[in-house]
Amino acid sequence: MTSVTPPGIAVPPDERGEFAKGWKVLLAGVLGVMCGASPIPYNVIGFTVGPLRDEFGWSQTEAVLPITLFGVIASVLAPVFGWMADRFGVRPVALWSLFAFALAFGAVALTPTADARSTLYVYYGFWVMIGLVGIGSTPVTWSRAINLWFYRHRGLALGILLMGTSLAAMIVPRFAVEVIAALGWRAMFAAVALFPIAALAIAFFLFREPTPEERPRAIESESGRLTGVTLGTALADYRFWIIWLSIACIATAFGGAFINLPTMLGLRGVDAATAASVMGILGIGIFAGRLITGALLDRLWQGFVAFPLLCLPAISAWILLGESITFPLAAIAGFLLGFAAGAESDLIAYLTGRYFGMANYGRIYGMLYMPFGLGSAASPVIYAQVFDRTGSYDAILTVAIGLFVAGGALLLLLGRYPESFPEAEADPSHAAPEPA
Repeated sequence: MTSVTPPGIAVPPDERGEFAKGWKVLLAGVLGVMCGASPIPYNVIGFTVGPLRDEFGWSQTEAVLPITLFGVIASVLAPVFGWMADRFGVRPVALWSLFAFALAFGAVALTPTADARSTLYVYYGFWVMIGLVGIGSTPVTWSRAINLWFYRHRGLALGILLMGTSLAAMIVPRFAVEVIAALGWRAMFAAVALFPIAALAIAFFLFREPTPEERPRAIESESGRLTGVTLGTALADYRFWIIWLSIACIATAFGGAFINLPTMLGLRGVDAATAASVMGILGIGIFAGRLITGALLDRLWQGFVAFPLLCLPAISAWILLGESITFPLAAIAGFLLGFAAGAESDLIAYLTGRYFGMANYGRIYGMLYMPFGLGSAASPVIYAQVFDRTGSYDAILTVAIGLFVAGGALLLLLGRYPESFPEAEADPSHAAPEPA
């Protein structure tokens, strides 16, 4: 058994200097997250709709459905890749998946120019392949390594790690648009695939798990094995399902609001250029939410942090319910929506480690990633259906207010962090290596 060090208690010298020991791994992780299958597909899919419609005559739904296929497949496979990271180590799983994601994403450039219907199925097939191989290049794997390197500053380190998705939002869309304008949408897939290749080249040299001597003492037993509960024990714990339900509520409310925000603003009299500026402010909110939430989690119990921050997008939804909206109000709505999205990403990784330990982190995180992925994939369709049936987003925005508040409030029920975890089973993947 190992005890969690309470706040204010002196920490042994070997627990200090986590950033000095782990900064190279953190840098590789940021680039891996930025160039992996978590942000890149979502940052380019919107720019393919027009070219695909022009070339093949596909409908809006047909052109964007691949992102839902990808999201569902990735969500279902997240626990599998998490298990592989636990069993075989995070480095091989993350690097091989990043490589496979680059190949699969670049292969979309080979979409044929046959008749529209047969081409549609080939196009969907490429996206199914991206979902099958890419999930190991998402935070499901990278965050496991960061949790193994950091304990006292885990929240901040995870916030920095997940800034990779914000960096992708700042860089990848502009790059994709320029390539499409110059060379076409097929060339864009091949060009964007160079991002994961570049991240792979850096991560190959910098990314690794810590040795037993480098790990924080708080996450292992006296024998040097990682501590934590099994997946079965986690699934029998009410706290797992509280976290699961909270993530599902927030993801279902957020995904559609994010995708449809420009349309919502347009219905309130905001022009396209101003809406684009608001989306940029939303990206800044995500960036700030990750860093600030991470820093706060290192100092305060998660409930004091999570509840107010996850209620912020309820204010955004309330603002968007108005008959008209000024730019300052639109900017506030976008920033708060982004800030909460950044906070939620931090919380999934942080809560997994603090409530269930590190011995089986990957598979437990994968199970908690599932409602995030499924909710994010289903939410845009739900918002679109409400709009198609009512001509307005007001009904779903009203529901979203309740989901945001409920998602934050649920985390108040988790209680204190466990003071100890059982030692991992005597498994080659968990045991400390024999001394040389």
